[in-house]
Amino acid sequence: MRSRHSSPRHAVTSWLMLAIGLLLLAPAAWAQSIQPLDRIVAVVNQGAIMASELEQRVEQARSQLTGRGIDSPPDQTLRRQVLEQMINEEIQLQMARSANLSVDDTELNRAVRSIAESNNMTLDQFADAVEADGLTLASVREEVRRELIMRELQQRQVGSRVNVSEREVDRHLDQQGATQGVRYRLAHILVALPQSPTSDQVSEAQQTIQRLRGELQAGADFAQLAAAESDGGQALDGGEIGWREAGEVPSVFAEVVPQLEVGEFSQPLRSPSGFHIVKLLDREQSGQSAGGQNQRDRARQALFQRKANDELDIWLQEIRADAFVEVRL
Repeated sequence: MRSRHSSPRHAVTSWLMLAIGLLLLAPAAWAQSIQPLDRIVAVVNQGAIMASELEQRVEQARSQLTGRGIDSPPDQTLRRQVLEQMINEEIQLQMARSANLSVDDTELNRAVRSIAESNNMTLDQFADAVEADGLTLASVREEVRRELIMRELQQRQVGSRVNVSEREVDRHLDQQGATQGVRYRLAHILVALPQSPTSDQVSEAQQTIQRLRGELQAGADFAQLAAAESDGGQALDGGEIGWREAGEVPSVFAEVVPQLEVGEFSQPLRSPSGFHIVKLLDREQSGQSAGGQNQRDRARQALFQRKANDELDIWLQEIRADAFVEVRL
């Protein structure tokens, strides 16, 4: 006599059919429940950059450019620029981890508070402004932590390469003349060259920088062109490198910048990093005119900063050349 109860196999089959039926009845709900899988967009040594991380940074960059009144480059160009920046950061953060560098919460809190104060905000107001931009204070804190760690790494790696002699200080003071106490606000576009470039690579970079200067002469916006085309670390800031005392202006620009009118840009300039176009955004008197030892100390500090900036560009090229990078865009 056959049992009146269903067999286990029949029960499983029934549940399967019920589940399939529900899926067929509600395909939209089923599709919405599926989340797209994240994927790797770049391998950097033993690390990886994920598509979700890239998209988040692209949105931040687009918002940052909009906030500066700069039109964003096409999506593909912006992704390339942002990914290149993320690759350089990842290389440095890996080096920092190997060197056991870290930033404690006290130092981090001090840095975040300083950022808020520089924007004339309290911490609560800063947190509200961050959230209004679609971010969280926690994510901003982690970004600041990364920046502090990379700065510490750069100071250790680059600072040891820099030495300023008394003779250099004397020569700097003799040459300063009319530029004493002057500050310059600068922006630049870089077409990078690898270490030990071939003649073909140099020729191609020269053609690119001449094309970019031609576009500027035809009326292209400098900041927009920098955001789309520059290989410099400040590309997503419209190429702006900020205010520099006369003695802190990068060596490649030092002789040219004092000759520029505000709003004017230079001829292409060559450095170990590649070819540059620098633009003078503004100039002002800094009001520093004390003499004696204070003047020598400031001159020494300015020369150290200038040489450190020059060395930083070279060092960044070196670590990128030594890293294994595979882009999967």
